[in-house]
Amino acid sequence: MDPRHGPSDRDRPILLIVDDQPENLAVLAAILGDDYQVRAARSGAQALRIAGSLPRPDLVLLDIMMPGMDGFAVLAHLRQDPVTQDIPVVFVTALDDTRTEVQGFKAGAVDFIGKPFVPTVVQARVRTHLELKLARDRLSDQNAWLEQEVNRRMEENAMIQEVSIRALAHLAEIRDLETGNHILRTQGYVRELAESLRDHPRFSAALTSHFIEVLVLSAPLHDIGKVGIPDQILLKPGPLTPAEWEVMKTHAALGADAIAWAERSLPRPLEFLALAREIARWHHERWDGAGYPDGLAGERIPLAARLMALADVFDALVSERVYKKPMPFAAAREIIGAGRGTHFDPDVVDAFLGAFDTFTAIARRYQDSHGQAVFAPPPPIASPGAPTP
Repeated sequence: MDPRHGPSDRDRPILLIVDDQPENLAVLAAILGDDYQVRAARSGAQALRIAGSLPRPDLVLLDIMMPGMDGFAVLAHLRQDPVTQDIPVVFVTALDDTRTEVQGFKAGAVDFIGKPFVPTVVQARVRTHLELKLARDRLSDQNAWLEQEVNRRMEENAMIQEVSIRALAHLAEIRDLETGNHILRTQGYVRELAESLRDHPRFSAALTSHFIEVLVLSAPLHDIGKVGIPDQILLKPGPLTPAEWEVMKTHAALGADAIAWAERSLPRPLEFLALAREIARWHHERWDGAGYPDGLAGERIPLAARLMALADVFDALVSERVYKKPMPFAAAREIIGAGRGTHFDPDVVDAFLGAFDTFTAIARRYQDSHGQAVFAPPPPIASPGAPTP
Protein backbone atom coordinates (compact mmCIF):
# COMPACT_ATOMS: atom_id res chain seq x y z
CA MET A 1 0.00 0.00 0.00
CA ASP A 2 1.35 3.46 -0.94
CA PRO A 3 1.91 5.35 2.34
CA ARG A 4 0.71 8.53 0.65
CA HIS A 5 -2.74 7.03 0.44
CA GLY A 6 -3.13 6.69 4.18
CA PRO A 7 -4.69 3.65 5.85
CA SER A 8 -6.79 2.66 2.86
CA ASP A 9 -7.75 3.94 -0.60
CA ARG A 10 -11.36 3.41 0.45
CA ASP A 11 -10.97 6.19 3.00
CA ARG A 12 -10.06 8.75 0.34
CA PRO A 13 -12.80 10.93 -1.22
CA ILE A 14 -13.98 9.95 -4.69
CA LEU A 15 -13.73 12.44 -7.56
CA LEU A 16 -15.57 12.05 -10.84
CA ILE A 17 -13.86 13.96 -13.68
CA VAL A 18 -15.95 14.43 -16.80
CA ASP A 19 -14.33 15.67 -20.02
CA ASP A 20 -14.45 14.52 -23.63
CA GLN A 21 -10.72 15.28 -24.07
CA PRO A 22 -8.44 12.46 -22.79
CA GLU A 23 -5.54 14.89 -22.22
CA ASN A 24 -7.64 16.95 -19.82
CA LEU A 25 -8.63 13.82 -17.89
CA ALA A 26 -4.96 12.83 -17.70
CA VAL A 27 -3.86 16.24 -16.41
CA LEU A 28 -6.52 16.36 -13.70
CA ALA A 29 -5.83 12.77 -12.67
CA ALA A 30 -2.15 13.63 -12.31
CA ILE A 31 -2.94 16.69 -10.20
CA LEU A 32 -5.45 14.96 -7.93
CA GLY A 33 -4.67 11.24 -8.04
CA ASP A 34 -2.27 11.18 -5.12
CA ASP A 35 -4.89 12.47 -2.67
CA TYR A 36 -8.17 11.18 -4.05
CA GLN A 37 -9.76 8.24 -5.80
CA VAL A 38 -10.28 9.48 -9.33
CA ARG A 39 -12.89 8.18 -11.77
CA ALA A 40 -13.14 9.43 -15.31
CA ALA A 41 -15.96 9.79 -17.83
CA ARG A 42 -15.66 11.00 -21.43
CA SER A 43 -19.37 11.70 -22.00
CA GLY A 44 -22.38 12.98 -20.16
CA ALA A 45 -24.19 9.64 -20.34
CA GLN A 46 -21.20 7.79 -18.89
CA ALA A 47 -20.90 10.40 -16.14
CA LEU A 48 -24.52 9.90 -15.10
CA ARG A 49 -24.05 6.12 -14.92
CA ILE A 50 -20.97 6.46 -12.72
CA ALA A 51 -22.54 9.13 -10.50
CA GLY A 52 -25.61 6.94 -9.95
CA SER A 53 -23.54 3.89 -8.99
CA LEU A 54 -22.14 2.95 -5.60
CA PRO A 55 -19.90 4.21 -4.15
CA ARG A 56 -21.02 7.59 -5.39
CA PRO A 57 -18.57 10.41 -5.98
CA ASP A 58 -18.04 13.07 -3.35
CA LEU A 59 -17.37 15.75 -5.96
CA VAL A 60 -17.82 16.05 -9.73
CA LEU A 61 -15.48 18.10 -11.95
CA LEU A 62 -17.61 18.64 -15.04
CA ASP A 63 -16.54 20.08 -18.40
CA ILE A 64 -19.11 22.40 -19.91
CA MET A 65 -18.29 22.10 -23.62
CA MET A 66 -18.91 18.45 -24.57
CA PRO A 67 -20.57 16.96 -27.67
CA GLY A 68 -24.01 15.42 -27.33
CA MET A 69 -24.84 16.21 -23.70
CA ASP A 70 -23.05 19.31 -22.47
CA GLY A 71 -22.20 20.10 -18.86
CA PHE A 72 -25.39 22.03 -18.19
CA ALA A 73 -27.51 19.07 -19.33
CA VAL A 74 -25.49 16.67 -17.18
CA LEU A 75 -25.88 18.94 -14.15
CA ALA A 76 -29.64 19.18 -14.74
CA HIS A 77 -29.92 15.37 -14.74
CA LEU A 78 -27.80 15.12 -11.58
CA ARG A 79 -30.02 17.61 -9.77
CA GLN A 80 -33.24 15.87 -10.84
CA ASP A 81 -32.16 12.46 -9.51
CA PRO A 82 -32.68 12.11 -5.72
CA VAL A 83 -29.58 9.88 -5.39
CA THR A 84 -27.25 12.42 -7.02
CA GLN A 85 -28.92 15.76 -6.33
CA ASP A 86 -26.67 16.57 -3.36
CA ILE A 87 -23.32 15.79 -5.03
CA PRO A 88 -21.44 19.09 -5.45
CA VAL A 89 -20.45 19.92 -9.03
CA VAL A 90 -17.57 22.18 -10.10
CA PHE A 91 -17.65 23.30 -13.71
CA VAL A 92 -14.41 23.01 -15.65
CA THR A 93 -14.24 25.35 -18.61
CA ALA A 94 -12.06 27.39 -20.89
CA LEU A 95 -14.83 29.96 -21.16
CA ASP A 96 -14.10 33.14 -19.30
CA ASP A 97 -17.22 35.25 -19.19
CA THR A 98 -19.58 36.37 -16.47
CA ARG A 99 -22.65 35.20 -18.32
CA THR A 100 -21.48 31.57 -18.25
CA GLU A 101 -20.64 31.79 -14.56
CA VAL A 102 -24.05 33.23 -13.70
CA GLN A 103 -25.77 30.51 -15.74
CA GLY A 104 -23.67 27.85 -14.02
CA PHE A 105 -24.38 29.03 -10.50
CA LYS A 106 -28.09 29.29 -11.26
CA ALA A 107 -28.00 25.72 -12.57
CA GLY A 108 -26.53 24.53 -9.27
CA ALA A 109 -22.76 24.45 -9.76
CA VAL A 110 -20.75 25.28 -6.63
CA ASP A 111 -17.65 26.68 -8.35
CA PHE A 112 -15.61 27.02 -11.56
CA ILE A 113 -12.11 25.84 -12.46
CA GLY A 114 -10.60 27.44 -15.52
CA LYS A 115 -8.47 25.97 -18.27
CA PRO A 116 -5.53 25.75 -18.59
CA PHE A 117 -5.22 24.17 -15.16
CA VAL A 118 -3.17 25.68 -12.34
CA PRO A 119 -2.43 22.68 -10.07
CA THR A 120 -2.42 24.62 -6.80
CA VAL A 121 -5.74 26.30 -7.66
CA VAL A 122 -7.32 22.97 -8.67
CA GLN A 123 -6.12 21.28 -5.47
CA ALA A 124 -7.26 24.19 -3.28
CA ARG A 125 -10.76 24.39 -4.77
CA VAL A 126 -11.27 20.62 -4.67
CA ARG A 127 -10.09 20.48 -1.06
CA THR A 128 -12.37 23.39 -0.10
CA HIS A 129 -15.50 21.86 -1.61
CA LEU A 130 -14.79 18.42 -0.18
CA GLU A 131 -14.40 19.99 3.28
CA LEU A 132 -17.68 21.83 2.78
CA LYS A 133 -19.38 18.60 1.70
CA LEU A 134 -17.97 16.77 4.71
CA ALA A 135 -19.32 19.53 6.97
CA ARG A 136 -22.74 19.36 5.30
CA ASP A 137 -22.80 15.59 5.62
CA ARG A 138 -21.90 15.77 9.29
CA LEU A 139 -24.54 18.42 9.88
CA SER A 140 -27.10 16.32 7.99
CA ASP A 141 -26.17 13.25 10.04
CA GLN A 142 -26.38 15.27 13.24
CA ASN A 143 -29.75 16.71 12.26
CA ALA A 144 -31.00 13.21 11.41
CA TRP A 145 -29.76 11.95 14.79
CA LEU A 146 -31.34 14.91 16.58
CA GLU A 147 -34.62 14.31 14.77
CA GLN A 148 -34.55 10.64 15.75
CA GLU A 149 -33.71 11.57 19.32
CA VAL A 150 -36.52 14.15 19.47
CA ASN A 151 -38.95 11.59 18.05
CA ARG A 152 -37.74 8.98 20.52
CA ARG A 153 -38.17 11.31 23.46
CA MET A 154 -41.56 12.47 22.23
CA GLU A 155 -42.68 8.84 21.93
CA GLU A 156 -41.27 8.15 25.39
CA ASN A 157 -43.04 11.18 26.85
CA ALA A 158 -46.27 10.17 25.14
CA MET A 159 -46.01 6.69 26.62
CA ILE A 160 -45.24 8.09 30.07
CA GLN A 161 -48.18 10.47 29.73
CA GLU A 162 -50.53 7.69 28.64
CA VAL A 163 -49.37 5.36 31.41
CA SER A 164 -49.75 8.17 33.95
CA ILE A 165 -53.27 8.91 32.75
CA ARG A 166 -54.26 5.26 32.96
CA ALA A 167 -52.70 4.99 36.39
CA LEU A 168 -54.69 8.01 37.58
CA ALA A 169 -57.85 6.64 36.04
CA HIS A 170 -57.20 3.30 37.68
CA LEU A 171 -57.25 4.99 41.08
CA ALA A 172 -60.96 5.45 40.48
CA GLU A 173 -61.50 2.14 38.73
CA ILE A 174 -59.68 0.05 41.33
CA ARG A 175 -62.22 1.03 43.96
CA ASP A 176 -64.99 -0.30 41.73
CA LEU A 177 -63.86 -3.88 41.17
CA GLU A 178 -66.53 -4.57 38.55
CA THR A 179 -65.34 -2.02 35.99
CA GLY A 180 -62.17 -3.84 34.88
CA ASN A 181 -61.42 -2.97 31.26
CA HIS A 182 -63.95 -0.14 31.17
CA ILE A 183 -61.15 2.34 30.36
CA LEU A 184 -59.98 0.42 27.30
CA ARG A 185 -63.51 -0.20 26.04
CA THR A 186 -64.63 3.41 26.36
CA GLN A 187 -61.46 4.61 24.65
CA GLY A 188 -62.26 2.29 21.76
CA TYR A 189 -65.89 3.40 21.60
CA VAL A 190 -64.98 7.10 21.65
CA ARG A 191 -62.40 6.66 18.91
CA GLU A 192 -64.90 4.78 16.73
CA LEU A 193 -67.56 7.45 17.19
CA ALA A 194 -65.12 10.25 16.39
CA GLU A 195 -63.76 8.50 13.30
CA SER A 196 -67.30 7.78 12.09
CA LEU A 197 -68.28 11.45 12.46
CA ARG A 198 -65.14 13.18 11.19
CA ASP A 199 -66.61 13.72 7.70
CA HIS A 200 -70.02 14.83 8.99
CA PRO A 201 -70.72 18.51 8.24
CA ARG A 202 -71.53 19.24 11.88
CA PHE A 203 -68.27 17.77 13.17
CA SER A 204 -65.65 17.87 10.40
CA ALA A 205 -64.09 21.14 11.57
CA ALA A 206 -63.63 19.87 15.13
CA LEU A 207 -62.80 16.20 14.60
CA THR A 208 -59.30 16.54 13.21
CA SER A 209 -56.83 13.68 13.56
CA HIS A 210 -55.08 15.62 16.32
CA PHE A 211 -58.31 16.26 18.24
CA ILE A 212 -59.24 12.57 18.04
CA GLU A 213 -55.87 11.50 19.42
CA VAL A 214 -56.13 13.98 22.30
CA LEU A 215 -59.72 12.88 22.92
CA VAL A 216 -58.75 9.22 23.17
CA LEU A 217 -55.84 10.14 25.43
CA SER A 218 -58.13 12.14 27.72
CA ALA A 219 -61.02 9.69 27.85
CA PRO A 220 -59.73 7.48 30.71
CA LEU A 221 -60.06 10.36 33.16
CA HIS A 222 -63.83 10.66 32.73
CA ASP A 223 -64.60 8.95 36.05
CA ILE A 224 -61.61 10.19 38.06
CA GLY A 225 -64.05 11.89 40.44
CA LYS A 226 -65.18 8.50 41.79
CA VAL A 227 -62.20 8.61 44.14
CA GLY A 228 -64.26 11.06 46.18
CA ILE A 229 -67.34 8.83 46.51
CA PRO A 230 -67.64 6.83 49.75
CA ASP A 231 -67.30 3.07 49.44
CA GLN A 232 -70.74 2.40 50.93
CA ILE A 233 -72.26 4.24 47.97
CA LEU A 234 -69.81 3.37 45.20
CA LEU A 235 -69.79 -0.34 46.02
CA LYS A 236 -73.38 -0.71 47.14
CA PRO A 237 -74.74 -3.99 45.65
CA GLY A 238 -78.28 -2.66 45.23
CA PRO A 239 -80.17 0.45 44.12
CA LEU A 240 -79.10 3.75 45.58
CA THR A 241 -81.46 5.86 47.67
CA PRO A 242 -82.26 9.34 46.37
CA ALA A 243 -79.82 10.81 48.88
CA GLU A 244 -77.09 8.35 47.88
CA TRP A 245 -77.71 9.08 44.21
CA GLU A 246 -77.17 12.80 44.84
CA VAL A 247 -73.81 11.96 46.39
CA MET A 248 -72.91 9.67 43.48
CA LYS A 249 -73.67 12.43 40.98
CA THR A 250 -71.04 14.65 42.58
CA HIS A 251 -68.29 12.54 41.01
CA ALA A 252 -68.59 14.53 37.77
CA ALA A 253 -67.82 17.86 39.42
CA LEU A 254 -65.24 16.28 41.73
CA GLY A 255 -63.34 14.90 38.75
CA ALA A 256 -63.40 18.19 36.87
CA ASP A 257 -62.27 20.07 39.97
CA ALA A 258 -59.38 17.66 40.52
CA ILE A 259 -58.16 18.11 36.95
CA ALA A 260 -58.57 21.90 37.21
CA TRP A 261 -56.45 21.84 40.37
CA ALA A 262 -53.72 19.92 38.52
CA GLU A 263 -53.89 22.41 35.65
CA ARG A 264 -53.26 25.34 37.98
CA SER A 265 -49.89 23.85 38.98
CA LEU A 266 -48.64 23.73 35.37
CA PRO A 267 -46.60 26.52 33.76
CA ARG A 268 -48.72 26.30 30.59
CA PRO A 269 -52.06 24.72 29.65
CA LEU A 270 -52.13 21.12 28.42
CA GLU A 271 -54.72 20.39 25.76
CA PHE A 272 -55.45 16.86 26.92
CA LEU A 273 -56.15 18.02 30.48
CA ALA A 274 -58.55 20.70 29.28
CA LEU A 275 -60.41 18.08 27.24
CA ALA A 276 -60.31 15.61 30.14
CA ARG A 277 -61.86 18.25 32.39
CA GLU A 278 -64.72 18.78 29.93
CA ILE A 279 -65.34 15.05 29.68
CA ALA A 280 -65.18 14.48 33.42
CA ARG A 281 -67.66 17.25 34.22
CA TRP A 282 -70.17 16.90 31.41
CA HIS A 283 -70.27 13.27 30.23
CA HIS A 284 -73.47 12.77 32.27
CA GLU A 285 -75.28 15.71 30.66
CA ARG A 286 -78.20 14.87 28.35
CA TRP A 287 -79.13 16.29 24.98
CA ASP A 288 -82.55 17.34 26.38
CA GLY A 289 -80.98 19.14 29.36
CA ALA A 290 -82.07 16.62 31.99
CA GLY A 291 -78.54 15.50 32.89
CA TYR A 292 -76.09 16.58 35.57
CA PRO A 293 -74.23 18.41 37.06
CA ASP A 294 -75.11 21.59 35.14
CA GLY A 295 -78.21 20.70 33.12
CA LEU A 296 -76.57 21.62 29.81
CA ALA A 297 -78.56 20.85 26.68
CA GLY A 298 -77.86 20.32 22.97
CA GLU A 299 -74.66 21.74 21.58
CA ARG A 300 -73.92 23.58 24.81
CA ILE A 301 -72.56 20.20 25.87
CA PRO A 302 -68.96 19.96 24.60
CA LEU A 303 -68.51 17.48 21.75
CA ALA A 304 -66.03 15.34 23.65
CA ALA A 305 -68.52 14.93 26.49
CA ARG A 306 -71.33 14.03 24.06
CA LEU A 307 -69.23 11.24 22.59
CA MET A 308 -68.23 9.96 26.01
CA ALA A 309 -71.85 10.07 27.20
CA LEU A 310 -72.90 7.47 24.67
CA ALA A 311 -69.74 5.37 25.09
CA ASP A 312 -70.12 5.32 28.88
CA VAL A 313 -73.82 4.40 28.82
CA PHE A 314 -73.31 1.63 26.29
CA ASP A 315 -70.51 0.10 28.33
CA ALA A 316 -72.52 0.36 31.54
CA LEU A 317 -75.43 -1.45 29.88
CA VAL A 318 -73.43 -4.40 28.49
CA SER A 319 -71.09 -4.81 31.48
CA GLU A 320 -71.64 -6.65 34.72
CA ARG A 321 -71.77 -4.61 37.90
CA VAL A 322 -72.18 -5.50 41.56
CA TYR A 323 -75.79 -4.40 41.29
CA LYS A 324 -76.73 -5.93 37.90
CA LYS A 325 -76.08 -8.52 35.23
CA PRO A 326 -74.81 -7.54 31.77
CA MET A 327 -77.44 -6.64 29.22
CA PRO A 328 -77.46 -8.33 25.78
CA PHE A 329 -75.97 -6.18 23.05
CA ALA A 330 -79.28 -6.15 21.18
CA ALA A 331 -81.12 -4.70 24.16
CA ALA A 332 -78.42 -2.08 24.70
CA ARG A 333 -78.73 -1.13 21.05
CA GLU A 334 -82.46 -0.53 21.47
CA ILE A 335 -81.92 1.64 24.54
CA ILE A 336 -79.26 3.79 22.88
CA GLY A 337 -81.43 4.14 19.77
CA ALA A 338 -84.42 5.15 21.89
CA GLY A 339 -82.29 7.87 23.50
CA ARG A 340 -81.72 9.60 20.16
CA GLY A 341 -82.55 13.28 20.60
CA THR A 342 -83.34 12.97 24.28
CA HIS A 343 -80.36 11.47 26.08
CA PHE A 344 -77.88 11.67 23.20
CA ASP A 345 -76.95 13.87 20.26
CA PRO A 346 -78.98 12.39 17.36
CA ASP A 347 -76.01 12.29 14.98
CA VAL A 348 -73.85 10.57 17.57
CA VAL A 349 -76.53 7.90 17.95
CA ASP A 350 -76.64 7.45 14.19
CA ALA A 351 -72.88 6.96 14.16
CA PHE A 352 -73.20 4.37 16.93
CA LEU A 353 -75.90 2.46 15.06
CA GLY A 354 -73.83 2.54 11.88
CA ALA A 355 -70.78 1.18 13.72
CA PHE A 356 -72.63 -1.19 16.02
CA ASP A 357 -70.64 -4.25 14.91
CA THR A 358 -67.42 -2.45 15.78
CA PHE A 359 -68.78 -1.56 19.21
CA THR A 360 -69.60 -5.18 19.94
CA ALA A 361 -66.15 -6.24 18.68
CA ILE A 362 -64.49 -3.78 21.09
CA ALA A 363 -66.67 -5.03 23.94
CA ARG A 364 -65.69 -8.62 23.19
CA ARG A 365 -62.02 -7.82 22.81
CA TYR A 366 -61.77 -6.12 26.20
CA GLN A 367 -64.42 -8.06 28.07
CA ASP A 368 -63.88 -8.50 31.79
CA SER A 369 -62.77 -11.90 33.01
CA HIS A 370 -65.96 -12.45 35.01
CA GLY A 371 -67.98 -12.61 31.80
CA GLN A 372 -68.94 -9.22 30.45
CA ALA A 373 -71.88 -9.01 28.04
CA VAL A 374 -74.34 -11.56 26.76
CA PHE A 375 -73.84 -12.07 23.03
CA ALA A 376 -77.11 -12.02 21.09
CA PRO A 377 -77.90 -11.07 17.49
CA PRO A 378 -79.15 -7.47 17.20
CA PRO A 379 -82.81 -6.81 16.38
CA PRO A 380 -83.93 -4.11 13.94
CA ILE A 381 -82.93 -0.59 14.92
CA ALA A 382 -85.30 0.95 17.42
CA SER A 383 -87.64 3.63 16.14
CA PRO A 384 -86.50 7.21 16.92
CA GLY A 385 -89.81 7.68 18.66
CA ALA A 386 -89.33 4.79 21.07
CA PRO A 387 -89.66 5.72 24.74
CA THR A 388 -86.54 6.50 26.69
CA PRO A 389 -85.99 4.10 29.61
